[in-house]
Amino acid sequence: MNHSRTRYLQEMGIEQWVLRVPVAPKAEAHTPAAKLTLEQLQAKAADCSACPLHSTRTQVAFARGNPKADIMVIGEAPGFYEDKQGAPFVGKAGKLLDKMLHAVGFTQDDVYIANIIKCRPPDNRDPKADEIKQCSDFIAKQIELVQPKLILALGRFAGQYLIEQPLTLAKMRQSKHEYQSIPVLVSYHPAYLLRNPIDKKKAYQDLLNLRR
Repeated sequence: MNHSRTRYLQEMGIEQWVLRVPVAPKAEAHTPAAKLTLEQLQAKAADCSACPLHSTRTQVAFARGNPKADIMVIGEAPGFYEDKQGAPFVGKAGKLLDKMLHAVGFTQDDVYIANIIKCRPPDNRDPKADEIKQCSDFIAKQIELVQPKLILALGRFAGQYLIEQPLTLAKMRQSKHEYQSIPVLVSYHPAYLLRNPIDKKKAYQDLLNLRR
């Protein structure tokens, strides 16, 4: 309607009829539950007191490496240096792991590294079944968030946890396994190789299989 016609109708005392387009009601805002991030998960791990290890740790050793990597390396438990620095595989065993990965063409950007449990057992003893159970939600969530295409398990405890079978390391190394449809390879823990260098050749072969 033009302005002159509007003014004319107003002067005549005629109420204007205006076509109103119905407005659809606003849809209710739906905000999905926030997905837990790795940073939030790490903060939860730092506050965890589910098992006695929290009382003897210096700090948790949550992870290191690239959280967008295709390969996830999972060990067993932090040692002395990991407990002090708050990251897995940073001591002598970690340096050996880095060298072995580099030998087959991987850099730190190609892997995301974590442990089954986040706190150091006293005197670097083996992790207990209950400690693994209490800490298992953290590693399971890490795997879910990282979504690796392949997992390398280092050591008997890591391998047994991931494949859910009480097999020896030798038997686990002989086969490919899966964790929730993710291929899993099992190899020697670098700390074991430092004590038994004769098996480094076998571990190197495992990494070549990983590369393939």
